[in-house]
Amino acid sequence: MSEPVNVFQQTRKHIKTGNLSFLSTQVAAWQKLTKIIQPVLPQPEQWQVVCYQNGVLTVTGENQALISQLAYLQHQYISQLSQIAEFKDLSKIQVRLRVPSQTPHVPEKISRSLNPETQELLRHAADFVSDPKLSQAMIRLASNKK
Repeated sequence: MSEPVNVFQQTRKHIKTGNLSFLSTQVAAWQKLTKIIQPVLPQPEQWQVVCYQNGVLTVTGENQALISQLAYLQHQYISQLSQIAEFKDLSKIQVRLRVPSQTPHVPEKISRSLNPETQELLRHAADFVSDPKLSQAMIRLASNKK
């Protein structure tokens, strides 16, 4: 009888190819497991498998309430998941809070026109400025031309 292959444990075949192929294999396995667990675990949440080793499944989620629900009802979810071939030796589920990935904040471009009184003050101030470039900039600002 042959030993089952554990994709989460390094083997000698990764010595020459480096850790990149090993990590790629792990990530692919986690993505496959993530697709399997997603419909079973509490919704609406985007659960992610981060490890499955020695019967312990570690998943992450962003919603604290659903994480608590999963931890509290762990035995029910274990019994459901252990009926799936990939999780036949599942004995424990560890749940971790995942910090939501933040998209870079792009500031909104605010285009406000100056009120007529401010525009007039800028034009008058531009007359008193001795620097011609600064004077022109003030006039452009007053007329809201870019």
